[in-house]
Amino acid sequence: MLKILFYICIVSIEYLATTSVHISAVEGMWDKSNHFIAFFTLYALLSLGYTQLDSLKKFFYLFIFGVQIEMIQEFIGRSQFSGLDIVADSVGIIMGMAFYYYFKNTLNTLISNFTKI
Repeated sequence: MLKILFYICIVSIEYLATTSVHISAVEGMWDKSNHFIAFFTLYALLSLGYTQLDSLKKFFYLFIFGVQIEMIQEFIGRSQFSGLDIVADSVGIIMGMAFYYYFKNTLNTLISNFTKI
């Protein structure tokens, strides 16, 4: 279930980052906060869905995903490649790591209780 949620988020973020459709809820927020929230969430879902992956691999996969988004945006003309967006992605990943490791036991307990229902 969590793996499916992770992939839904990946596809949704890719769409939001590359679409030419104007979505006011996304565009009304500060761009760097969008990056932070997206990658914080992705790290948490990746960690919950793929517990066997070590932290460095998770960071690397999400970092590459963020670079890929920037490259596509540059290529399609949506925006220019932004190093600050990569920084915001990285901060989101690092804060997601801290959150996950601080609350790992609580999150796993909540999820195991939820799946029993």
